[in-house]
Amino acid sequence: MLVPYTSDHRQLMRENTTHFGFQTVSEDEKADKVAEVFDSVANRYDLMNDLMSAGLHRLWKAFTIARSGVRVGSQVLDIAGGTGDLALAFAKRVGETGQVILTDINNAMLTRGRDRLLDKGYAVPAVQCDAEHIPFRDQSFDCVSVAFGLRNMTHKEQALAEMRRVLKPGGRLLVLEFSRIWRPLAPVYDFYLFRVIPRLGKLVTEDEASYRYLSESIRVHPDQETLKGMMEAAGLERVEYFNLCLGVVALHVGHRL
Repeated sequence: MLVPYTSDHRQLMRENTTHFGFQTVSEDEKADKVAEVFDSVANRYDLMNDLMSAGLHRLWKAFTIARSGVRVGSQVLDIAGGTGDLALAFAKRVGETGQVILTDINNAMLTRGRDRLLDKGYAVPAVQCDAEHIPFRDQSFDCVSVAFGLRNMTHKEQALAEMRRVLKPGGRLLVLEFSRIWRPLAPVYDFYLFRVIPRLGKLVTEDEASYRYLSESIRVHPDQETLKGMMEAAGLERVEYFNLCLGVVALHVGHRL
C-alpha cells in the first residue's frame, strides 16, 4: 500500500521517528541512512538524473531559474545543491557583483558540485550544512532555492522556516520537487517508480536499494497543496506552484514580503 503524506507523518515527527521511504525509523537513523544513499550515488548522480528523467530535469531547472527573479548582483543560496546544476546557472546570472553559495548536508555531493563548478570557471563558495540549521544571518539572500532535496529532510517545516529566515524582504524561495502526478497516470507512473527506477539504479550504479528509497521518498512527499500550506505556515506569502509534466514535478514559489 502506498503511503500518502498525512497528519500521521507529523505525529511520527513528534515522537522522534520519521519516514525513510516506506520505513519508520528514528530521526537519527534517517539522517545516517540518507547520508549512505547519497554517498553511494554521488559518482553517478548526474548520469542517473539524465536517464531517469530522459533529460527533462534540465528543462525543469531552467524553468526554476526563469521564475527566480535573480539578476546581476543578486545574493543566492542554493540548499541541498548537490552537483551544482542550479548553482552554476545562478552564478552565470549574478555576475561578478553577485554571489551564489552552494550548500549540501552530504560531503560527497557537495565536493562533486564544488569541483564541477571550479572546472567550469566558477569559484562558488561551498558550505556543508543542515538545511534545518542554516548558518547564515537573517535576511541575507535575495533568493533561496532547493531542488529535489526537501523530501529528504526530516523536519520539512523547520527547514522551510529557516529558508524564509535568511531571505531578504522581497526575496523568493524556490522549491523544485517531485510531486503528485495527474491521477489517471498514477498507475503507470508507479510502475516506473517502483519497477523501472530501482532496476536502472542496479544496472548503472550497482545500487538498487538507494534508488528504491528515492522512489519511495517521492511517494511519501507532500502533494502540491500540502506543500503550499506548509510554506504559508512557515511565513511565506503569495505562494504559488507550477505543475511540470502533469505534476511529476512541481515548482513552488513563495515570497518574503
